[in-house]
Amino acid sequence: MPTITTKDGTEIYFKDWGTGQPIVFSHGWPLTADAWDDQMLFLGDRGFRVIAHDRRGHGRSSQPWNGNEMDTYADDLAALTEALDLKSAVHIGHSTGGGEVARYIGRHGTKRVAKSVLIGAVPPLMLKTAANPGGLPLDVFDGLRAQFLADRSQFFKDLSSPFYGANRTGAKVSQGLRDSFWFQGMQGSMKGLYECIKAFSETDFTEDLKKINVPTLILHGDDDQIVPIGASAMLSSKLVKGAQLKLIKGAPHGMCSTRKDDINAALLEFLKA
Repeated sequence: MPTITTKDGTEIYFKDWGTGQPIVFSHGWPLTADAWDDQMLFLGDRGFRVIAHDRRGHGRSSQPWNGNEMDTYADDLAALTEALDLKSAVHIGHSTGGGEVARYIGRHGTKRVAKSVLIGAVPPLMLKTAANPGGLPLDVFDGLRAQFLADRSQFFKDLSSPFYGANRTGAKVSQGLRDSFWFQGMQGSMKGLYECIKAFSETDFTEDLKKINVPTLILHGDDDQIVPIGASAMLSSKLVKGAQLKLIKGAPHGMCSTRKDDINAALLEFLKA
């Protein structure tokens, strides 16, 4: 399997398909690069080089004891872009991956970046604080941690329902898609996935968003049950200078799968603009 090795010895798995302008995908929790296959095949067929990695502690990458936090995730992404010598890349992040993209730009700048896309992304901050009253209370994330520790396998089976909106009246979400969510989650490190909950919920990306100085598209489903739109996309679109906000009506958090045609079309239009 193709991997790079980071400065702390962690092996990061990646897939690298096609030729053309590079598009780099950062996945959500608890998934893997495979969550992007619908977008990678679509855009790879249209003349782009598409690259996606498994975050440390996720999927086929190493399961290190340390580094399961956003600064290191961003540095791992930087190590990948440098190892592949990517230039004028478009960085696309979903959910936790959107935070990874924001922190990558915040820490490493945009010298290798042409555009960015945040999809159902966690920035600027998921946690409710005095300065972020629209966020979710800490006990919500404590509850996630408790369910994860009690029975990770069943927790992922249950979580796949709101993730893809399968619990909505009239929803057509296949069992296969929900099984894929479970399978990807079960590949990850127990410690890495546990600590990632803190990383995606308590990291404040406000200053990172302010540093984004490339064309940016923010996509969010208005029926996202995992990352509430009011405390995420609606705020991020005001913090990223010149950001383009596009809401997908009725779409759930996992809309890259359930609404892939809409997402692919929106991405292609933005890439060609």
